[in-house]
Amino acid sequence: MDVLISVLLIVLGLIVGFVVCYIVLNIKTKNTGKTVEKMLENAKKEAEKVKRESLFEAKEEIHKLKLESEKEIKDRKKEIKDTEDRLIQRENNMDKRDELFQKRELALDERENNLSSKQSEIQDERAKVEEVKKEQLELLSKISGFNKEQAKDLLMKRVEEETSKDIAIYIKEREDAAKLEADKKATDLIVLSMQRFAADLANEQTVTVVNLPNDEMKGRIIGREGRNIRTIEAITGVDLIIDDTPEAVVLSSFDPLRREIARVTLETLIKDGRIHPTRIEELYDKVCKDMKAKITEYGNSALFELGLTKMDPELIELVGRLHFRTSYGQNALQHSVEVAHLAGLIAGELGQNIALAKRAGLLHDIGKAIDHEIEGSHVEIGVDIAKKYNEHKVVIDGIASHHGDKEAQSVIAVLVAVADALSASRPGARNDSLENYLKRLEQLENVANELPGIDHTFAVQAGRELRVMVKPDQVDDAGAYKIAKDVKNKIEETMQYPGTIKVTVIRETRAQEEAK
Repeated sequence: MDVLISVLLIVLGLIVGFVVCYIVLNIKTKNTGKTVEKMLENAKKEAEKVKRESLFEAKEEIHKLKLESEKEIKDRKKEIKDTEDRLIQRENNMDKRDELFQKRELALDERENNLSSKQSEIQDERAKVEEVKKEQLELLSKISGFNKEQAKDLLMKRVEEETSKDIAIYIKEREDAAKLEADKKATDLIVLSMQRFAADLANEQTVTVVNLPNDEMKGRIIGREGRNIRTIEAITGVDLIIDDTPEAVVLSSFDPLRREIARVTLETLIKDGRIHPTRIEELYDKVCKDMKAKITEYGNSALFELGLTKMDPELIELVGRLHFRTSYGQNALQHSVEVAHLAGLIAGELGQNIALAKRAGLLHDIGKAIDHEIEGSHVEIGVDIAKKYNEHKVVIDGIASHHGDKEAQSVIAVLVAVADALSASRPGARNDSLENYLKRLEQLENVANELPGIDHTFAVQAGRELRVMVKPDQVDDAGAYKIAKDVKNKIEETMQYPGTIKVTVIRETRAQEEAK
């Protein structure tokens, strides 16, 4: 019963709640409708207001645009009017210019007619002048006995002679001034460099003398049936000369390295006292190993003396081997070091790279270290060696051009060639045979004797000066300077020589009488 009552109460509550909700919802719906109607009415009023304002603004904008358009049209009309005025003015100017051109054209036509008439008159006058000139030339030819071509040749010959003398005198004056300045600067530069460097003269010969403690040692060196001396000569490649010279043995070879190895081996054998083929071979092998270290020491000493660094060890060994090479009796390593010093000193005076100049000077004859082992000139071999060890292109240029085989591409290469000539031409630096000396002097004299107008030539001062006696009746003073220049050029083209050769042309006329 209670449950039924509870259910009935719940159902009743639901019905009452539904009715209440419906009534509330109905009231809200009516209020919302009124609000919407009110909002619509307000919106219409606002729209009407906006419409009126928009129309007003549009009218104002249209009025404003109309004013601007009228102003723009007015300005455009003004511009068009100005343009029309300018065109009218330009048309008037063109009409005036056209009139001016017509007047000028008439004046030019008149002038052309006058010129044509004058040209005809000038041609007539020219024809008359040519006729008179021809008559005068014929008369002149009859009087002088020369035709036109002969007179022209004579005149050209005289002009050529006078011009040749003037040119020779001018060249001589310019050369004297240039030589005076160049010789002074070059002399100061070379003398300063030579003063700052001084080297001892060391001429290497083809023989080396080994002193013996006594003459009995000669027999021990020869050995039984000559086996010891044959072994020494065979393994060293050096000839042993044992003669009547007391307590001395002479080693003969053109290779200084072989002579040095043989000398050290022989002196060691003499000190050791045990001289037989086996011992000779043992000592020779030991000396060869020691000599390799000594060669490297020579190379390092040269680099240290010159203050050079960063050189490949194999290249240093080649530099050291130059100590045992000679050129005309001059030690190759000492010569290279001397060239390096001189090149560095001159480079310093000229503001060039001193270290690079020294390096090029030291390596300029590097090909001589192995030129007896492979084919080719020492210049070609030296260039290949420098390229192999990645030397600077200036160093390679110095090696390639120091004998004139190739034109120098850098100032340092020229300095190396100059230093090489200075080192080779120092008195006593190199040996020379009497036969070669006489041949060189004879060749020097014959070079000048081949030129016309020369009477005698004399090579003096050991070939450092050539004195040329010319025939005074065939060569004048101006021609003497020309002959000196021709002889100089011919010597440079046909001869090779260290240093310089002075050419002196002497022209002398003597009048002699004898009073009795």
